[in-house]
Amino acid sequence: MKSDIRVCSAWRDAHDRPVYTLSASCPECGADAENSAPAPFDPNDPHGEYRRSLKRRNR
Repeated sequence: MKSDIRVCSAWRDAHDRPVYTLSASCPECGADAENSAPAPFDPNDPHGEYRRSLKRRNR
C-alpha cells in the first residue's frame, strides 16, 4: 500500500525543507515526487509470515 502524500525527490538540493504534495511532481521545482512513507513491512522478509501468525495467535 502506498501513501498518497509524496515528497519532492530533489528537496535536499533545491529546497530548504521537504516539500510535500499529493501530485506526481513538485509544485515548486517540477521534480518528480516520491512516496514519503516507508513500507510498513519488507515484502521479501522470509520470516514475516511466521511473525504475523504468531501475533494473530497471541491476541
